[in-house]
Amino acid sequence: MPERNQSASLRRALAVLDHVREHSGLSLTQLAEAVGLSKSTVLRLTAPLVEARLLDRDRSTGAYRLGHGTLRLGQSYLATLDLRAVAAEESHRLMSEVRETVHLAVYDPPHVVYIDKVENEANVRMASRIGSRGPVHSTAVGKAILAWQPEEALAGLALEARTKHTIIDSARLRAELAGIRRRGYAVDDRENEPEVRCVAAPIFNHDDAVTAAISVSGLTSRITAARVRELGPLVAGAATRISRELGSQNR
Repeated sequence: MPERNQSASLRRALAVLDHVREHSGLSLTQLAEAVGLSKSTVLRLTAPLVEARLLDRDRSTGAYRLGHGTLRLGQSYLATLDLRAVAAEESHRLMSEVRETVHLAVYDPPHVVYIDKVENEANVRMASRIGSRGPVHSTAVGKAILAWQPEEALAGLALEARTKHTIIDSARLRAELAGIRRRGYAVDDRENEPEVRCVAAPIFNHDDAVTAAISVSGLTSRITAARVRELGPLVAGAATRISRELGSQNR
């Protein structure tokens, strides 16, 4: 019973930490209401997180935000992720060629996590940020990865509508993934953000498994439907070269 209680407390503490990650600056009352716990419980759960510097609490306002301990963890994680270093040259080259924002993302079911971003400073900046997460079914990087996953990866996937263009029918999504495998790249046609189009291609690792993707993103006024067809082979080419650097024989 004590182990079960400790496990439940850990899960609640992680839920609190994750909520602060998404909604920084909440007061104790706001945070307790958001996670469905009493204020005393939240205080108990956050105490060790504050002590470990995973959370900070403003002394004057009492508002919670992520502590610098999370930065250390993130930096340690990214330092072990060779993909960023391998893909850096190709990401910058692709951005210079197409003059649009380039993203690098990895698979963290049922999401993708953006681990790098190269922006064209002359254009409107994309709202995405390194470390943020996105749904696999509505993002180009997500669909590029999902197209090479086993069938069970689609089972139970929540196909929530992000915009009116989001694919929320499983049969249609499967057809979309089959098309991605045929042409070698995926398209997010205003499916995740109303005025944004993205083109992405899968990255194969040394085991020839797809666990990451690279994409080009921009406003629909610049990335038109016609330009998508031009960008697809360019993004796929960059993904192929990154895959080869990772030791893949599949591309």
